Amino acid sequence: MFQVDMKSRKSIYEQVVDNVKELIVTGLLPAESKLPSVRELSRTLTVNPNTIQKAYRELEHQGFIYTVNGRGSFVKEREEMRFDEKRIGEVSEDLKFAVRELMFMGVTSDEVKEKVDEVYGEGGEEVDHRKERE
Repeated sequence: MFQVDMKSRKSIYEQVVDNVKELIVTGLLPAESKLPSVRELSRTLTVNPNTIQKAYRELEHQGFIYTVNGRGSFVKEREEMRFDEKRIGEVSEDLKFAVRELMFMGVTSDEVKEKVDEVYGEGGEEVDHRKERE
């Protein structure tokens, strides 16, 4: 379920964050699911517990999970997830850059749309996060 690539250029904590977010978006970690404890996941992945703690803090900051002292960390309900406007802007800029790069490589707008649809297909049902920002 959880995995890290020690040869990746991405830091281990970023890989854990991305892995958990992917599991949430695809529905493999449904709302109110309990995440493994920091110690448990650090043992499983053979990484420092501080790395897992940092990843969990980041996931909480990004609005994907919440922590209950003494009980652990849990996936938030979709309706409760609130996303940072600044981060949405950053990701939007990254997306614009990526689309421009694809255009420079000769990829058509229809092909870009197909790729976006593939990503949504991998991520489960489409969610309109604009409502959450209003």
